[in-house]
Amino acid sequence: MTYKINLMNKLKTNYMGIEFNNPIILGASNLVTDLDNLKKAEELGAGAIVYRSLFEEQIQLESYQLEERLNEFNDLYAEMVQIHPNMVHAGPDEHLMNIRKAKESLTIPVIASLNAINNDTWLKYAMLISETGVDGIELNFYQIPEDFDKTSKDVEDSQINTLKEIRKHISIPISVKLSPDYSNILNFIKKLDKAGADAFVLFNSFFQPDIDINTEKHIKTSHLSNERDYKKSLRYAGLLFDNVKADICSSRGIFSGEDVVKLLLSGATCVQIVSTVYKNGLSRISDIRRELEEWMDKKNYKNIDEFRGKLSKNKLTGNPFVYKRAQYVELLLNSEEIFGVEGTSRISNP
Repeated sequence: MTYKINLMNKLKTNYMGIEFNNPIILGASNLVTDLDNLKKAEELGAGAIVYRSLFEEQIQLESYQLEERLNEFNDLYAEMVQIHPNMVHAGPDEHLMNIRKAKESLTIPVIASLNAINNDTWLKYAMLISETGVDGIELNFYQIPEDFDKTSKDVEDSQINTLKEIRKHISIPISVKLSPDYSNILNFIKKLDKAGADAFVLFNSFFQPDIDINTEKHIKTSHLSNERDYKKSLRYAGLLFDNVKADICSSRGIFSGEDVVKLLLSGATCVQIVSTVYKNGLSRISDIRRELEEWMDKKNYKNIDEFRGKLSKNKLTGNPFVYKRAQYVELLLNSEEIFGVEGTSRISNP
């Protein structure tokens, strides 16, 4: 028992004002809709859970489909105006009930996730979610360019106003999960930070279209991350550390304890893992946690705060270009040495 208490203190992390036993969060996915998976993840040492996202688009689609089925044979006979009784889609009720069940079943923090479209539904669903007892809410902000006339300022101002409005009405911590596809994401994050975000999750992973050239049709593809996809998150964690009040949670392509160490060194407070669990099973949670602890033991770190942000931009004492484009120039100038280290064929001079 003493060992467990010491371990908990060693890996303890404070994220959005919520205390976690460790910085490893099982991110939002269909995996977390199964209570058995949630309990297993808790047993294996997950620091927290992000429950699968509530999608406004899914609710709208299901509502339209239900209405279409119910009205399909209406007015088929003069004597029969409608076949089915008056029914309406339950909206978010089932999802909210499942969030409550998850929160009641676990002792570790549970964070809800929300994807909405319209300003009024962002607020409506956020308020409903806050009443389920969850520890925090993650807002998924993104913008797929579709309108040639909408400026980047229009997009950002709308999302900042959404955050401000939600912040006025709910008291639980709010994190904002972003895509990297903003004109100047550092500036945008700074504005969201001032608007009341408690944390930022970097970055979201979106479905990308693909085409089968044999059938000449669009096809569905997996959007799971690959190993080492964390590098963009590492860059921005390093740039943001000590420059915003909010915490930084890194996401995408985190497969090992070594990956977690790198992101904590850059300035992340915690990480979210999903793809590695899909590919390698829930046991990866305990493996990653163990690998993190072993590295800390090797380096004689007593807690995470002793090294978190040690290699962020603000604390760099060595190469000043590590987070800048000049690093790219250095790579080109030293490509033979770098590629050789990576184990690939050296580039011979012509």
